[in-house]
Amino acid sequence: MKPKISVVTLGVEDQERAVRFYRDGLGLPSVEDKPPVVYFRLQGTWLAVFPRDSLAKYVNVDPSGSGFRGATLSCNVDSRDEVDVTLDQAVRAGATLLRPATEFRWGGYAGWFADPDGHVWEIIWNPRPFMD
Repeated sequence: MKPKISVVTLGVEDQERAVRFYRDGLGLPSVEDKPPVVYFRLQGTWLAVFPRDSLAKYVNVDPSGSGFRGATLSCNVDSRDEVDVTLDQAVRAGATLLRPATEFRWGGYAGWFADPDGHVWEIIWNPRPFMD
């Protein structure tokens, strides 16, 4: 296996709401919809939103799972200010702020939000960037 994640697929309760959140609220560029999935082009990877029940059936798992699943999605940004701007943008688009931006003793600055389906995102500025 190549050491690369090509697509992150989120199972969502309301696909139209998810598309509005990611495309209209956060400004992610969507590409031609290929029902039942909608793709957003990111830098170096793709984000996909797929109806939760359909995705669960597709991968043969129970769709009733809920709560924190031990994973977050992280987005490294170019500045501390961009962390604040992005968190504000997400909240205005319908996200729930989980933890306001905080400065860490190692010098980083990050905050967390949950999208309308509860997927947890970290927005982080790292003064020692190692991920492009």
